[in-house]
Amino acid sequence: MPTLDDILEHIGEFDLFQKRAFFVLCLLSASFTPIYVGVVFLGFSPEHRCLSPGVAELSSRCGWSLEEELNYTVPEQGRHGESFSSQCRRYNVDWNTTGLSCTNPLENFTGYGNRSSIPLTTCQDGWVYDSSGSSIVTKFNLVCEDSWKLDLFQSCVNIGFFIGSLSIGYIADRFGRKLCLLITILVNSISGVLMAFAPSYMWMLIYRFIQGLVSKGGWLTGYVLITEFVGLSYRRTVGIVYQVAFSVGLLVLSAIAYMIPHWRWLQLTVTLPNFFFLLYYWCLPESPRWLIAQQRNDKAMKIINRIAKGNGKKVPPSLQSLNPEEEDGEKLSPSFLDLVRTPQIRKHTLILMYTWFTSSVLYQGLIMHMGIAGGNIYLDFFYSALVEFPAALILILTVDRIGRRYPWAAANLVAGAACLLTAFIPDNIYWLKITTACLGRMGITMCYEMVCLVNAELYPTFLRNLGVLVCSSMCDIGGIITPFIVYRLAEIWHELPLVVFAVVGLIDGGLVLLLPETKGKTLPETIEDAENMHRQRKRKKEVIYMHVSTTEVAPN
Repeated sequence: MPTLDDILEHIGEFDLFQKRAFFVLCLLSASFTPIYVGVVFLGFSPEHRCLSPGVAELSSRCGWSLEEELNYTVPEQGRHGESFSSQCRRYNVDWNTTGLSCTNPLENFTGYGNRSSIPLTTCQDGWVYDSSGSSIVTKFNLVCEDSWKLDLFQSCVNIGFFIGSLSIGYIADRFGRKLCLLITILVNSISGVLMAFAPSYMWMLIYRFIQGLVSKGGWLTGYVLITEFVGLSYRRTVGIVYQVAFSVGLLVLSAIAYMIPHWRWLQLTVTLPNFFFLLYYWCLPESPRWLIAQQRNDKAMKIINRIAKGNGKKVPPSLQSLNPEEEDGEKLSPSFLDLVRTPQIRKHTLILMYTWFTSSVLYQGLIMHMGIAGGNIYLDFFYSALVEFPAALILILTVDRIGRRYPWAAANLVAGAACLLTAFIPDNIYWLKITTACLGRMGITMCYEMVCLVNAELYPTFLRNLGVLVCSSMCDIGGIITPFIVYRLAEIWHELPLVVFAVVGLIDGGLVLLLPETKGKTLPETIEDAENMHRQRKRKKEVIYMHVSTTEVAPN
């Protein structure tokens, strides 16, 4: 009997219907950006100092400039390495005392020989932030002793990603891609709006966790859905461009954050459009591949006819019947044990989990490490996003000519080598240091895009979504520990995180060569297909002929 890929060759592998579905799913991909990296703007930490009662009035009376006010009233202001004292401590004096001098007000306090002998206290009355906008840091005072709460905010998102990867993947494989996608969109939209109105830090944390719980699962479900709509020759292109849409989202997010520097309005602006994605109920059908795997052939044929009609074609009468290629002819349900039960799938699972971990650590780590030096947050974010487009172009030009494995391994080696070189390039050759770091960012972006593509190609249909989401859960583990790798190791040696990244990336470059090449191969339908991917596959026509012959001689 014909396979879905055979039918798509006649009705269009990537025609008008698939292009429209692909476009609307790319919008979903771009909308995931604010959740994945939105903390850069939502959690922006501006320069700050303690609020000292009476200082504003004294400054106004004396006519001080901002520089003079800071010099007279903020401890250790301007000294290298003393930022904690200037941001988290204030002089334990009463600035409302009458008769204070405008040239040296501290000398009016008797009993203090010099400035360094004046006792300090904590910022009991709050902080003053040098920013015209607002962020969750300025709203909830996530600075000084409470600065760890910002790390917890981002960790909660990644914890949500991790749990959601396990649960959403099962739901999508058990109950369908479309239902899962709509549920995640609805929950993500509602929790995103609630977060914008969160009255306290704790409520904001809860709503962000819920967003993490469903958003990544929804993004990956959309990825799996579009790869199951198109034919073999277009599968890699739509997979890569789907991720390019995420990169476009990075550029859009930086522009929106620049125009809307207030976190509540920014959160609302990037969340409200998600409600329009609920229109997918009418725009997108269920995956025909999933329906075939569930032995719901009649409904699968209805969707195939809908795709053909949308493409202005008809399904040939000889291709009107479908038989699922499933083991024992039984309906298969996904199980976590299926990911490790057989030797080849077990090997694929372990390597892919490490690769997802590597991609996350290097991708997020390089961004964090470049951010240590400071700079214009909007321009830095914009420039770093631009690097991702050449990475996608290189993949599009190579994966169908060379294959998946070798460009993937090369990208890992480039990322690892670039991290190692960047660590030892002197700071006075800054342009070379930045260029090499961007080369590493390009390499790990290619790895990220490649692992999404290959992960979906290595698992059978009934297990595909669960396999992608479980393996990608290691990406979330990497996201949880990356801040500790960057900031804690940088205290020992500023470039030490780059050395760690180099080792992790170079190891991954060797491991991906142990995976089977998926170039030109149809998506596996059964566990047996996935187990035999490392062997030489028979030509497609021969496989189809064998299925037809088997059906003809089978007993009634």
